[in-house]
Amino acid sequence: MAKRDYYEVLGVTRSVSDEELKKAFRKMAMKHHPDRHAGDKKEEELFKEVNEAYSVLSDPRKRELYNQYGHEGVTAGASAGAGGFGGFSDIFGDIFEDFFGAGGRSGQRARQGDDLRYNLTISFEEAVFGVEMKIKVPHWEICESCAGTGARSSADIKPCETCRGTGQIRSQQGFFTVSRTCSRCQGLGKKISAHCTSCHGDAKKEREKTLSIKIPAGVETGSRLRLNREGGLGEFGGPPGDLYVFLTVKEHEFFQRIDNHILCDTFITFPQAVLGAKLDVPTLKGTHSLKIPAGTPHGKVFELKGLGVPHLNAHGAGNQLVRINIHVPLKLTAQQKELLEEYAKISDEKNDPEKDGLLNKVKNLF
Repeated sequence: MAKRDYYEVLGVTRSVSDEELKKAFRKMAMKHHPDRHAGDKKEEELFKEVNEAYSVLSDPRKRELYNQYGHEGVTAGASAGAGGFGGFSDIFGDIFEDFFGAGGRSGQRARQGDDLRYNLTISFEEAVFGVEMKIKVPHWEICESCAGTGARSSADIKPCETCRGTGQIRSQQGFFTVSRTCSRCQGLGKKISAHCTSCHGDAKKEREKTLSIKIPAGVETGSRLRLNREGGLGEFGGPPGDLYVFLTVKEHEFFQRIDNHILCDTFITFPQAVLGAKLDVPTLKGTHSLKIPAGTPHGKVFELKGLGVPHLNAHGAGNQLVRINIHVPLKLTAQQKELLEEYAKISDEKNDPEKDGLLNKVKNLF
């Protein structure tokens, strides 16, 4: 396929000035840049065509040859430049340097600080009802002595001789400008001859900071709270990161959490199970009266409405579950044993209709 006229590729006339030529190139390069058209081979070829056209027309000698002899006056190899084609990101970055200044490529870009984690253990009651508390966390702050420069004084800060204070080393490869971080100053663009005696050149110091946090009612182990801008210190003027507080809830010696319900066990005697009783059972809000109906079996669970764990970030709460356990004494006095033996005789378990019915069901299984 015949090559298009270089002036046509850039959308300019043959009398175009150097400045107008450069502006036209910027416009066309950004329009067809492959970073904007990932995987589009056609746009990639157009981008190469734009680069080739500009590399010829921006060189006075090559432009003169092209004006006299056309494409035959310059070879594709010469127009591409001795350094080869270079990376798309390099040329695109160089274009933005022209727009916003070389500082845009400096290694001193503002960077947000790291997000940090803090593990906090709270009691069962604190998790149920919520709590406000203070925690102490390690915290990096800008060194006050050097105001974050890391230097003993401003006179001890000199521009890096290698990159001349830009933080970048730029090299020309044919038409393309390639930039890389200066290895001598690590992109800082400066050299410190004497470090701050307080922070020893780190530009920051570690302190212990006290933070107030509010733990909402209903949290559980694994819940986390985010404290905005309380994380790692930002770099080069960037904002701090966030602090994440991960919660662990201690087990309770009496209560057990099941979802938003609270389970507790209570013990009653055999006479209370048979005859019924009225008990005061413990809850996290104090004792609560519970009526035990006559004939309550072992393992029966009663519900106390609304005395469980509040729903996190919502209205209402779960229930308290009271599980009945019938206490069987391990030792009996002589009188207790005599009375139970008398009860066994009087009750005549053979004529117990409930037991007879149960035995019949068991026999039918075999």
